[in-house]
Amino acid sequence: MKNVNQKHSYLKIGLALLFALSVSLTSFAKDELKINSLELNYPCPAIPYYYLKADLELPNPSIIEVELSVNGKTLRYTTLHKKGEETDLSKPVITHRPPSGAGLSQDNIVYKDLEVIGWVKWQPAQRYDVKVTVRLKKSAQGSPTDRFISAVKSVTAPADARVFDPAWKNYKSVVLTETAGIDRKNEPVDVLLAFYPDEATDLKREIRVMAFDPDSRDLKEVPSQVYDFQKYLVEDDLAPDENGRPTRDMPVWLPTVTAKVSFLADVPARSSRIFLIYYNNEEALSRVYRTDLVVQGEEPGLQIENDLISAVLHPASGHLDQLSLKKRADFPLYHHKETNGAIHWNPEIYTPPRPWTHTSDWDPPQNVHSLSGPVMTMTEVWGNLRDIPEVDASVRYEFFPGKPYFISSTVLRINETVHTIAVRNAEMVLKRELITHAAWYDVIRDKVINFDVTDMPDLTDLIMEADVPWITFYNEKEGIGFAGIQLSYANAGLESAPRLLNPFFYITGGPWIYWARALSLSFLSSNMQQMIPAMKGNVFSEKWAYLIYETDKGPEPYAPVLKWKETLTNPLRIRLVEEVDDRVSKTVTELFVGEGRSGWEGRETKRH
Repeated sequence: MKNVNQKHSYLKIGLALLFALSVSLTSFAKDELKINSLELNYPCPAIPYYYLKADLELPNPSIIEVELSVNGKTLRYTTLHKKGEETDLSKPVITHRPPSGAGLSQDNIVYKDLEVIGWVKWQPAQRYDVKVTVRLKKSAQGSPTDRFISAVKSVTAPADARVFDPAWKNYKSVVLTETAGIDRKNEPVDVLLAFYPDEATDLKREIRVMAFDPDSRDLKEVPSQVYDFQKYLVEDDLAPDENGRPTRDMPVWLPTVTAKVSFLADVPARSSRIFLIYYNNEEALSRVYRTDLVVQGEEPGLQIENDLISAVLHPASGHLDQLSLKKRADFPLYHHKETNGAIHWNPEIYTPPRPWTHTSDWDPPQNVHSLSGPVMTMTEVWGNLRDIPEVDASVRYEFFPGKPYFISSTVLRINETVHTIAVRNAEMVLKRELITHAAWYDVIRDKVINFDVTDMPDLTDLIMEADVPWITFYNEKEGIGFAGIQLSYANAGLESAPRLLNPFFYITGGPWIYWARALSLSFLSSNMQQMIPAMKGNVFSEKWAYLIYETDKGPEPYAPVLKWKETLTNPLRIRLVEEVDDRVSKTVTELFVGEGRSGWEGRETKRH
C-alpha cells in the first residue's frame, strides 16, 4: 500500500513538472522574436547601398526600438518599415528619419510584422552572423519594465557577386533621376561631399566614382574630378564652464573636410541610376582620365575646346572673345569692333561722369582663377568694376567634354549706392555681318518670334520680357547659330530692396548686333539722362547656357535650341545618401539664442 501511495505521489509531481514546463514553453513562444527571412541585397534607387534586410515577427504589437548587429558590430544606419508597406524600389524614397531626428524624437509607431534594413558593405562568399535585439515598450518613452527580446541568424553573401575593392573602406551613394524624358549620356554632374579628416588623406588621389548597373549588377568606373577642398578642423570644447559645471556630453560639431566631385553620368529617360563614390584608401594610386576637353594658353586668355566647339577667351579680361563650331571652323563667331572687342561684355554700370564700365574692360581682372580636368574646365574672374570701387562683379565659365555649350554665371554686387544711367547684364555682342536672324520665345504672344535683322535700322530695339527663356542669333545662309538659354535669374537686396526701372531684355543693332538685359536703363528710356540709384546691398545674378549649333533645315532653324533648352532646364535630380559614422552621437544638443525653448517641451516622443 505504501508503494502504491508513493507511485501516486511521483505521478503528481511529474504531472506538475510537465505542466510547469508546458507553461514555460508557452510563455517562451509568446515572447519569441522570429527572423522569418534574412538576405543581403544590392543597391536600388530606394535603398542605394549594399544592405541587409531582416523580416521580423514580434510576439505582439508594440512600440519598439531595434538594434541590428552584424559579426558583433552594431549598425548605425538602420531603417524600419511595417511589413507590406508599398515602396517603389525604382525611385528614391520620400520618407527618411536622419540621426538628428532619431536623436530628438522617439519612434511611437506600433509594429507587429516589420522589415529592418541595415547598411552592410558585404563581400562575396562571406558569412555574416546577425543578431536582432528588440526593446518592447508600452509607450514612446522607455521604462524599467520594458522587455528585451532577441534572435540570431546567419547569412552568406553570393560567391559570384561583383563588388568594389574592399581596400576602399567607405563609399557614399548618389542617386540621379531623369525627369524630362530625355536619355542622358555623359551628363556632367557636380556634388558637394563632406568627410571626416581621418578618412580624407588625399581625396583627389583616392576617390573613385562607380556607376552601378541595375541589370548586370556590375560596377563601371566613370571619369571624375575632385576639387574645391575646404577644411574646418576646430573641435568642440567640452570642458566645464567657469563654475565647473559640465557644458555638454557630446560635441555639437565634428571637424569636417568638404570637397566637390564632378563626374559624367549616363541615365536613361525617366529613370533613376546609382553612382557610388568610394574613398578612404591611403594606398590608392592616382587615376588619370582622358576626355576630349582640352585647355591651352595662359590665364585669363585661355583657349578651351572639346570635339565639338572651340572657345577663345580675351587675353586681357578673360571674357568670351571667339566661339567656333569645330565642323564649321571656317565660320567663327566674334565681335572685334567696339572698345575691347569681346563677345561677352557684362555685368556693367554707367555712372557718369565716370566712363561706361563693363567687366570685359578689366585689364587684367583683380582676381583670376581657373581649374581644368577631364570633366570640367572652369574659369573665374572677379573684383571691382574698373574705376568703380563701389561695385563688385564676377564672371564664371564652365566647359564640359562632348557638349556644344558652356555655362556662364555672373554676379553684380552694389557695395555702396551709386547713381546710374545703365545697369545691365547678359550682353552678348557679335559682328553685324555674321547674323541674319534673331529668334526668341515671346510669352505675351505665346509664340516664337523669328525676326530678319538683315535690314533692321541701326539702333532699333527689339523688346522682350526680362525672363525670356531663350534667345538666338543665326545666319540663314551659313547655317550657324548662337543661343542663350536662361537657367536662373535673380535680383535681391540686403540693406534695401532692388529698385529696377522697367527691367526688360532686348536686341539692338549698329556696327554690331547684341542682346542684353536692362536692369535699370534710363539711357534707352524717353528721358535718357535721368539718374537711377543702384542701392547698397543689391545683388544681381544670373546663369546661362551658351550654345553654338548648326541650324535645322526644317521650318524652325532654331530647333536645336529648343532641344537643348529641354535638357538644360531639366537637370538630373540628385539625392545623396551616406552611412551613419560610428562617431555620430545618438543624442542631439541644439544651441538656442538666449533662453529659447526647443518646442519639444511636454511632447510624448521627446527624448530625455
